[in-house]
Amino acid sequence: MRGLTVGRSPGGTRSTQATSAAVAVVVALGVCLSGCAAGGTGTRDEGAAHADAVGGAASSSPAASPSKVPDRVDAVRLVKSDPKVSEEVKHELKPCVADEYPVDVSYGELTGGTAEDVVVNVLTCGDAVGVGSYVYREEGGAYQNVFRTEEPPVYAEIDRGDLVVTKQVYERGDPVSSPSGENVITYRWASGRFAEQYRTHNDYSNAAGNAPTPVPDADG
Repeated sequence: MRGLTVGRSPGGTRSTQATSAAVAVVVALGVCLSGCAAGGTGTRDEGAAHADAVGGAASSSPAASPSKVPDRVDAVRLVKSDPKVSEEVKHELKPCVADEYPVDVSYGELTGGTAEDVVVNVLTCGDAVGVGSYVYREEGGAYQNVFRTEEPPVYAEIDRGDLVVTKQVYERGDPVSSPSGENVITYRWASGRFAEQYRTHNDYSNAAGNAPTPVPDADG
């Protein structure tokens, strides 16, 4: 009987150990599953926090402001509907080819307004002589004529915030293609109008120096 008892004792010990080991495995498995569940929640929390951090970083970056694009105007309609433009200039303002009108248009800061000012030069179709130059300033959602000169040949342009008007000078007998000189007048916006700042006069040379130089003879 003791032998049987002794024989069962080791087996009982192994059974107890196996049972204890199984319980430990189950407990460890439960802890592991619990830890994984907690870890999963933690991962989701961390992911949400990460998204918030990214969102915060994105929101902290300043948004790029759109660049200012000047409004393009219908210069032909603007000039034709302008009561300050003479009928002679309006008569010259007609298509040269198809629907292409002889106008030069430029945009820039001249009067310090909220929108860029518009400079319009009306030319002739044949020889592109300037017959009228105008400056339009936006006021109350519409463009107003704030400068005009209609003494051909004339041309106006924007130079570093100033209005520069060039008027060619012809002496008696000068062909249209060869004026004797030019007057360059600089205007600046002040007290609601353009005031002349200074002018210069340039004389063109009449020396004949444009003839091509003859090519020397190869035998010489």
